[in-house]
Amino acid sequence: MVLVLSLAATLWGIGHLMGAPRQARFTMIGLLYVAVLALHLVLPDGHPLRAATGESAALWLIVGGFALIVYGYRRVLGRLRSRAAVAEEAEKPAQGRAPLFSETELNRYARHIVLREIGGAGQKRLKEARVLVIGAGGLGAPALQYLAAAGVGTIGVIDDDVVENANLQRQVIHKDASIGMPKVFSAQAEMEAQNPFVTVRPYHRRLSADIATDLFGEYDLVLDGTDNFKTRYLVNEAAMGAGIPLVSGALSQWEGQLSVFDPAQNAPCYRCIFDTAPAPELAPSCAEAGVIGPLPGVIGAMMAVEAVKLITGAGTALRGQMLIYDALYGESRQIAVKRRATCPVCGTG
Repeated sequence: MVLVLSLAATLWGIGHLMGAPRQARFTMIGLLYVAVLALHLVLPDGHPLRAATGESAALWLIVGGFALIVYGYRRVLGRLRSRAAVAEEAEKPAQGRAPLFSETELNRYARHIVLREIGGAGQKRLKEARVLVIGAGGLGAPALQYLAAAGVGTIGVIDDDVVENANLQRQVIHKDASIGMPKVFSAQAEMEAQNPFVTVRPYHRRLSADIATDLFGEYDLVLDGTDNFKTRYLVNEAAMGAGIPLVSGALSQWEGQLSVFDPAQNAPCYRCIFDTAPAPELAPSCAEAGVIGPLPGVIGAMMAVEAVKLITGAGTALRGQMLIYDALYGESRQIAVKRRATCPVCGTG
């Protein structure tokens, strides 16, 4: 055995001097082992070569088994180290970047994060979400404020109107000093002042069919706070085309209604429920019929709640349900709404 070990050491030393890689040197020693084991299996007992190399094949089989165990252990250990190194490298860029939330943001959203249904993962989804709000008026104003306060990362708002004195009774995002300013810029200033950690994209123009498809494609969710059926139908079709949920609210005097239209989740679309626009005298605007000031705040805030639920996956959104709130008598009720097979937007019609 001493002879074999001496030969193995010589082969290793020569390989080292010649600059052979470790794998090649182990291969040479392996070939030597195979040759010695073959001699013991082929040559008869008492042969000089067998006597010089340990006499028994059993001894070399034990040595070989032990070497295989060591080799296997080293391979497994090497793989584990490689995985640990890969994980460590993957963590290095994250450690080099600024954290997703600053200490100020964590404190700001603490009441969200402690909610079991939202938590840190839900707040992260809010920060990564992109929400488009149609209209910065009665419904849009509170919805925009609460979306910004909730930490929705990117909020788009489109409206072609300017702030008027008559708006201030209910559109609380705007101030007296903002009269004459485009509503989208007035809203942007208030939202960014309230939460500098959100990005606000103002679009000072009327929503039209030629821009709706591209605009909606940039967002994950849309809130409709408009007050005319023509725009509501356009918003519904664009949301359906983009495959994103639509949170829709409406107001009249003392009553408000709210629903989530999401055909992608087998819920009806707006056109399923309101197939044709009513006569103007049956659906007067707020300017014509009046509206109690806090009511848009109630419905607009509820729209923001539905948006947060859709983004975070918390609770049950108002898909297939319409919530109707009567502020005059302090009553609310829900009615079930279903998809219509003949709907011209989401059905076979």
